[in-house]
Amino acid sequence: MLLVLSAEHRAHLGCLPRAGGAGKLNISVDIIQHGVEGLVYLLTESSKLMISEVDFQDSINVLGFSDELNKSLLQLYLDSRKEIRSILGELAPRLPSYHSLEWRLDVQLASRSLRQQIKPAVTMKLHLNQNEDQTAQVLQTDPATLLHLIQQLEQALGEMKMNHCRRIVRNMK
Repeated sequence: MLLVLSAEHRAHLGCLPRAGGAGKLNISVDIIQHGVEGLVYLLTESSKLMISEVDFQDSINVLGFSDELNKSLLQLYLDSRKEIRSILGELAPRLPSYHSLEWRLDVQLASRSLRQQIKPAVTMKLHLNQNEDQTAQVLQTDPATLLHLIQQLEQALGEMKMNHCRRIVRNMK
């Protein structure tokens, strides 16, 4: 049931209420569609965060549903959270990962027109793994830009040590 409610059949969900379900219940098509989307969102986000049974119950108790419906939603969550997580894992983009880095410092000391010219350049070859394939990217920059990039990365790493960022990262896992 949950796979039918996932993104794969979202277009199909738009057609379901028009088949007569909304008319029989005397409910507008929009209300049914928003209800289904809300249920999908609730189950997806709860599964992403792997919240406990108690936290899930607290989340749905606020909605004001009957105890029987709350128990049904809890059971649906418990039965399908592993499957939802596996589907979300398959939908996640496969990003390249770092393999190795080669670098070289090139310095042009002079040219025909300028006898005393110092023009440094850092050339890097970044090897990446992506889906068991290795790719290489060649990058070239001047030392000042490279130092600025290093400072920005060190600042980002420093911010990751802050409590706010730690909470966000912990909830993402």
